[in-house]
Amino acid sequence: MGFVVDVAGDGKLRCETPLTGSEVLSLSGYGGANNVVAWRVNRNLRPLGWVVDEDASVEFVDTGSFEGMEVYRRTLSFLLVQASKKVLGQDVTIRHSMSDGYYCELSGGPATEEQVGAIKQGMAHLVDQNIPIHREVLPLDKARRIFERQGNYDKARLLQWTALDPTVVYRCADTYGYFYAPLASSTGQVKVFDLLRYPPGMVLQFPTVSFPDRLPPFQAAKSLAEVFREYSQWLDVLGVSTMDSIHERVATGKALDLILISEAFHGEALARMARAICDRPSVRLVCLAGPSGSGKTTTARRLQIQLQVCGRHPVSISLDDYFVDREDTPRDEKGDYDFEALEALDLKLINEHLEALLAGEEVQLPKFDFVTGQRAPGKKLRLRQGDLLIIEGIHGLNDRLTESIPDEMKYRIFISPLTGVSLDRHNRTSTTDDRLLRRMVRDYRRRGHSPEGTLLRWPSVIRGSHKHIFPYQERADVMFNTALVYELPVLKGYAEPLLRAVPEESPAYGEAQRLLSMLRFVPVIPAENVPNLSILREFVGGSCFED
Repeated sequence: MGFVVDVAGDGKLRCETPLTGSEVLSLSGYGGANNVVAWRVNRNLRPLGWVVDEDASVEFVDTGSFEGMEVYRRTLSFLLVQASKKVLGQDVTIRHSMSDGYYCELSGGPATEEQVGAIKQGMAHLVDQNIPIHREVLPLDKARRIFERQGNYDKARLLQWTALDPTVVYRCADTYGYFYAPLASSTGQVKVFDLLRYPPGMVLQFPTVSFPDRLPPFQAAKSLAEVFREYSQWLDVLGVSTMDSIHERVATGKALDLILISEAFHGEALARMARAICDRPSVRLVCLAGPSGSGKTTTARRLQIQLQVCGRHPVSISLDDYFVDREDTPRDEKGDYDFEALEALDLKLINEHLEALLAGEEVQLPKFDFVTGQRAPGKKLRLRQGDLLIIEGIHGLNDRLTESIPDEMKYRIFISPLTGVSLDRHNRTSTTDDRLLRRMVRDYRRRGHSPEGTLLRWPSVIRGSHKHIFPYQERADVMFNTALVYELPVLKGYAEPLLRAVPEESPAYGEAQRLLSMLRFVPVIPAENVPNLSILREFVGGSCFED
């Protein structure tokens, strides 16, 4: 008895025997312009080796999508690990993102030009061989033994903590890897890459969603790199750079220590910022910017406190209150509201208010209602002589936002959760996912948005961030990493029920399942010990700064 495979955009295939994604792709005549690296089967993201043997709705995923490009990145990361082990006999730690790539370090110490060149050549050889990458389901104890033999003790420990039995692994020739989401079906599918020395490590560079067939120019963001370096060193000193160490801290009753140390780290960074601002007498306007889910509101309020400790009197206003009414919001190329666009803000009113406030005049601030999508009159405000004004919002570093104010009067701060605790040495936790979980939990609680709605809007948010926010980050006088070592374990308790509530028929179901797969490897830390001034409280509730 046959079955029907409904291929999105290509009609229905009547099949008599089980078929892999690669076989369905060949039979369907799919005309996608980009490299197909995976497929969705009944909305679940699967590798192309996944077999269908009953009626199914499928959609091919190529590198012109965020989801497809993540498959591409994971696959290249696997090749990097293989090549380094084969050529140098060294393991690789994938640290964090950098300039459309991943910054990585060798286990044996600083990477030389010769070593980086040898690894790159080894990766190119793997690509040329077009070796199949197999998805295998193994008993937990067998998977752990394999990883221990390979020297991947962090993977073995993480699998022990999570107790996923059986366990899904990926195999390329005689090398095994664990990844919580699919890889491409062969090494030959990831031809476009580069590996650059970036002392003390190297950067594995990828193509982008906008240009999936070529590499963008490498841009060394020096300020960002210094933040990454400082935080990575701090995690190493604490001994919590991978998730298995977080599991151990939770199991041994040391979660509170992680919370207190993380919060103290933030407090010290904010104190340094306040001192730097007070050392510049000409500064009257502090512009605080970052992408959605960065913790801008709490950062602004805590910075206010630190500035008062330094003897200044600061006042903060939120750019979120200057959104134009919903019906006047610009739309993106897909016709969706583009809340990330600079034009979603009333620029004329913002500049009028900034000029008036810094001149000592009284201003009636607006108040935006996110449920109704309308702006209404808010409180009145007048600054005293010498007061500091703090504005926070995603566009705080864009000069058009504050064009009426001279540069010498501004101090610019870029904030974002820039790094996190990796699942293991080869599986970094995406800070984009971190921001998504933060936003989903907050918007469900405070703005009346469903989890499904947040997930569906997120690709537009990412596009907006890359277009309107990240290009300006190097203009900042200082960067503040708002990531907290313990935050994923706290967010897990709030996010999992919301993700499970996304219905199977929803277009967001596959993304919800991917995030749930990642969270399976994260322990749970109750929120009860999270201080009420923590940035995390902005998202989970209970902040002392909430109105």
